[in-house]
Amino acid sequence: MRSTPEGQALMELMWELAQTFFKMRAAGKSVTAPAATGEAIGVVTPSGAGVYGLLRSLAEEGPQTVPQIARARPVARQHIQQMANDLVAQGLIEFTNNPAHKRSRLLRMTPEGERLYAELSARMAELAERLAADMEIDDLKTTVETLGRLKRKLADEK
Repeated sequence: MRSTPEGQALMELMWELAQTFFKMRAAGKSVTAPAATGEAIGVVTPSGAGVYGLLRSLAEEGPQTVPQIARARPVARQHIQQMANDLVAQGLIEFTNNPAHKRSRLLRMTPEGERLYAELSARMAELAERLAADMEIDDLKTTVETLGRLKRKLADEK
């Protein structure tokens, strides 16, 4: 098959995006590393780096079920369930009754989870400011728009 310039450019974008994702994930993990005082602000969970994302989902979208969060990612429901169990055990989120479904309970942040989310968000904002220091706002906005369109196209591909 002959590649169009657009198809070739998208292949390059996919490659850059994959490489950038892993570097961004590593940088994000550094946000929860122990502070200069030696005090760790992150959480200890076998579930890994998705903790901030789960807390952000709850902060941005409000209480949700485990299946709702898993579909939005998309990751296995079991992965989100294990992460939720870990965070419940640490007092960062809690299960509440779901008026729409008797068996699928809602997750919501506790005050301690909200505090941690606010602290992690502040550190993420500091990281974003450092990384954006010599970048053009129009380039960043175009990238966000392009990735959003690509995400929607991928959702339609199912």
